[in-house]
Amino acid sequence: MGAGVIQKQGGSGRRRRSGRRSAAMSEINVTPFVDVMLVLLIIFMVAAPLLTVGVPVELPRTAANALPTEQEEPLAITLTQEGELILQTTPIAPEDLIPKLRAVAAERTSDKVFLRADGSIPYERVVQVMGALNAGGFNNIGLVTDTGGPSLDGRDG
Repeated sequence: MGAGVIQKQGGSGRRRRSGRRSAAMSEINVTPFVDVMLVLLIIFMVAAPLLTVGVPVELPRTAANALPTEQEEPLAITLTQEGELILQTTPIAPEDLIPKLRAVAAERTSDKVFLRADGSIPYERVVQVMGALNAGGFNNIGLVTDTGGPSLDGRDG
């Protein structure tokens, strides 16, 4: 803080300003903006991992491109390493899968379903689940994989 100088003029004893008024502050205070942005960053960093599907599966890697997104949330069937079937986030017995799929298909407008299978599951088991999906009324089956896997031309994706 600076100190001001008092000048006496004549004998009046009044303080006199130096002739200019204090100008309006023309600089933007960015500190509140930075504070808000840091809080939002922390919120998104904490919330982002919670948005993923909660079933841990080691997906096979492939060089295929991602499917386009849709308006309706896609139905997801997960086949875990232990062979457990999970419809969205609910475990389901294999014998209950087709009746449950028929009930779900009656309520949905889309016949698209995503099949997430652990990479260590035998191909025969994956095909059996695909047959059950077809019997349950879902003909548009997308196999979910991780990107960046090897391609058939010898290049890594």
